Amino acid sequence: MKIQPIGLSGVNLYKKAMSKFDESKQPEHDQKDKVEISAAAKEMQEASQLTADRQKKVNELKQKIESGEYKPHPEEIAKGILRFYRR
Repeated sequence: MKIQPIGLSGVNLYKKAMSKFDESKQPEHDQKDKVEISAAAKEMQEASQLTADRQKKVNELKQKIESGEYKPHPEEIAKGILRFYRR
């Protein structure tokens, strides 16, 4: 005995679901990619620039020390140390 579905003959139940799925796959042409840089990332970029500047100063000081041109001022160094520890 063969059982025939009642009221559903000739209807593909999945066709409607697949058409919705296909519609969702189509990209919207109005949308464009957008990139936002966080504040932390901006600070990191600035910090890397500061690091490069510091490295340049360090290299200049190394050259002066090696050539004997660097003459530190002991009084200014002592004042700086006191200011640092008195904070």
